[in-house]
Amino acid sequence: MTLSAVLPTPELEQIWFTRCPVPTASGIAYKLGWLTEEFAPDGLPVSTLQEARQLGRHHYDHDLPGLFREGGNVPALAARAAGAPSRLIGLTWIEEWQTILVRPDSGITRPEDLKGKRLALPAWGDSRPGSIARAMSLHGYKGALSLAGLGFDDVELVEVALQDQSQAPDPQQGLQRLWSGLDYLVRGEVDAVYVKGASAADAARRLGLVVGIDLDLIAEPRYRINNGTPRPITVHQSLLDNHFDLVVRFLAQTLSAAEWAANNRDGLNAILEEETRAGSAGVAEAYRGDFHTTLAPDLSAQRLDFLGTQKEFLYLHGFLERDFSIADWVDPRPLQAAHELLAKRRA
Repeated sequence: MTLSAVLPTPELEQIWFTRCPVPTASGIAYKLGWLTEEFAPDGLPVSTLQEARQLGRHHYDHDLPGLFREGGNVPALAARAAGAPSRLIGLTWIEEWQTILVRPDSGITRPEDLKGKRLALPAWGDSRPGSIARAMSLHGYKGALSLAGLGFDDVELVEVALQDQSQAPDPQQGLQRLWSGLDYLVRGEVDAVYVKGASAADAARRLGLVVGIDLDLIAEPRYRINNGTPRPITVHQSLLDNHFDLVVRFLAQTLSAAEWAANNRDGLNAILEEETRAGSAGVAEAYRGDFHTTLAPDLSAQRLDFLGTQKEFLYLHGFLERDFSIADWVDPRPLQAAHELLAKRRA
């Protein structure tokens, strides 16, 4: 008998999950109470890292065994590149108002108008995973410039200081401070700022800024590859090794929440106002069309290819400690089993 055969399965005392202030099916499942109900019979409470600030670093390092993470890919990719024992179990793609904001009198209405302009680039954070704003802005500009056959040599990237979100007058404006170039834009020190999401839409309205280039209107999604497109769901390897059934059940509730969202647009928007720390106008502006039908995760070849493109971009520009294989990171078994579990429960 091998040693591994006699070792007891490590106990799990709590399920943690973490998500960014964006639409996620896991966040919806939590808000609806479904995750709590799913794991109550196991005696496993479900909590978010946002409710336990002392554990907040694990949103970036993925070193908490009982953690599910559905959020931006920059921290997830950076953690994996640094050796975190995480596995990729799902990907979503949600359009969320990726735009280039300008002043009303800028004359910038097309990608080619960016040539020679000053584009705000947030400074590096205190770590690679924490430099999300810089990574998002840089790739957002690349997408817009590529549409006109332009590159970074055709514009001036102006580094702007990061803002302390905790010093904002309210949580809503705190999240808006992620886009640290907006004040520079208002003052005329830069000509354009990349933003995304409902809080950015609220900030634009508050500051009197307008959309110069709406990346969401581009038919080819490849130009919108960024931190949230695609957005990964990841878990600690030990959770798969020792509690595979819990991972499957978590994903099953996530899939159910995505189905609920597809049929409850008004209810979803109400949840998103709290999740995104934005007003109803910002949510309505940022999440347009049929986005509410697209919250379900998958591991399609296209999404994995897009994630690979994002990984290569981040590695090229210094956001990843080392390169790694996406194929070696992904584990498709839990999502397949979750679909099978839902079918069985509904039979």
